[in-house]
Amino acid sequence: MTDDAKRIGVFAALKATPSTARFLLGGVFVNQMGAFVQTFLVLYLVHNDWSMKRAGICLGAYSLGALIGGLVGGELTQRLGPRNTIVIAMSCSALLVASLPFLKDPSNFAFVAVLIGAAGAATAAYRPGASALLNAVMPAELRVMAFSMMRTALNLGAVIGPFAAAALTLANWDLLYWVDGATALAYALLSLVFLPAKAGKRTDGAPGATAEAQPVEKVGYLAMLRDTKFVLYLASMTLSAMFYMQFMAVLPLKVQADGNPTALYSSALALSSGLLIALELKITSYVSEWKAPVAAGAGTFVMALGLTAYAISGSPVVILLGTAVFVSGMMVSGPTLWAHPAGKPENVKGRAIGSSQAAFSLGSATGTTLGVLAWGAFGNGVWLLCGAAGALAALFAAYGLSEARDKSPKQDVGEVAEANTAA
Repeated sequence: MTDDAKRIGVFAALKATPSTARFLLGGVFVNQMGAFVQTFLVLYLVHNDWSMKRAGICLGAYSLGALIGGLVGGELTQRLGPRNTIVIAMSCSALLVASLPFLKDPSNFAFVAVLIGAAGAATAAYRPGASALLNAVMPAELRVMAFSMMRTALNLGAVIGPFAAAALTLANWDLLYWVDGATALAYALLSLVFLPAKAGKRTDGAPGATAEAQPVEKVGYLAMLRDTKFVLYLASMTLSAMFYMQFMAVLPLKVQADGNPTALYSSALALSSGLLIALELKITSYVSEWKAPVAAGAGTFVMALGLTAYAISGSPVVILLGTAVFVSGMMVSGPTLWAHPAGKPENVKGRAIGSSQAAFSLGSATGTTLGVLAWGAFGNGVWLLCGAAGALAALFAAYGLSEARDKSPKQDVGEVAEANTAA
């Protein structure tokens, strides 16, 4: 049979997607479309007479909360199941976010910082449950495609959300957080009604089908850190997030420093969003047939090449071409990297997904600050640093996703449990 005969096209994959997965993806889209906390937090607080410094501290608290929330969400997914994790996390997020307008006075700085950190944790905590449930209900051959669908839903929501936010601010800035809370609460309620209470154990022979090998509680986060390949995968996720953030934080500084209009950066953002939304599913239909280390390593390296191109010139042509290369690499590696922890055995899957989310949050939180500092110290040299970090992340991804010879899922579970006992 030829490769084309084996390949499942986009429309065939969408048709084969179960109704539970469609609802889950729809919820991800709606929730992302109404996710205004992180994007508009600084503007909202400054609009209410906060200083930039205190607003920035609150934004940092949100990022720290998101890092912790990934780990908490992984633990909840492991213990309570995916559906219950989504319901609890989104309910808490709704309450915390909707409370912000009532506490927006600058005198409440300390309390608001804690509240925003908790909101970041709650918002991030639903993602391991959503990933585990998506993996459970999708056919095994569509696992990578499923995570491409999730990424597309997130990107669509992220593109449409700012337009909705702009309309809300014309009426009342407080509506940003009341609508955000309302969408989170709606997601929680609909998940409680429509998502299966017990899902997350594959029955199709996928690697996650060995839940009975060890009790869930016997494989914790510390034991997982003894899995060298998984640690390298986490390192790759952290590095990838760090150099991805340079596209968001340092590229606009470069555009301005080179004397280009701000519209050039806006064009680069529009190009990246357009390519991701229009092409990622199609590209994934081909890439999902590749070996996971090849897709993850090659895509990560191409991402780094795209950023390195910015060191050549600040001309609009180079900026846009570099962006196209950068996004192309992201579409090749992203779905495979996101799908990897969801393929772990049942008694580590939730924590594996939570660790992955936390690693990406760590890279995102530190990447912005380090990138701006590096730009101030090295100028265009920051793009060469991105290339070096990308090459290292590509090597980590390729090795971290490789499978040991003659290693079965049961052996993997046993080794992790044995490491936990030794610890």
